[in-house]
Amino acid sequence: MPAKSAVQQKAAGAALAAKRGETPKGKLKGATRQMEESMTEQQLEAFAHTRRKGKAEHVAED
Repeated sequence: MPAKSAVQQKAAGAALAAKRGETPKGKLKGATRQMEESMTEQQLEAFAHTRRKGKAEHVAED
């Protein structure tokens, strides 16, 4: 499942780093913290490895 926006991709990268222990979990905020808690490492990798080129910065919620 690829990220729909550049912001979502960046958040997934931060959550993945925290899940792997590369950054402290205490630095995570908002949606990034929720992503880290609710998604597996494989799911976060799929979001984080999405190419940003051509992606919108933000996508409105439906």
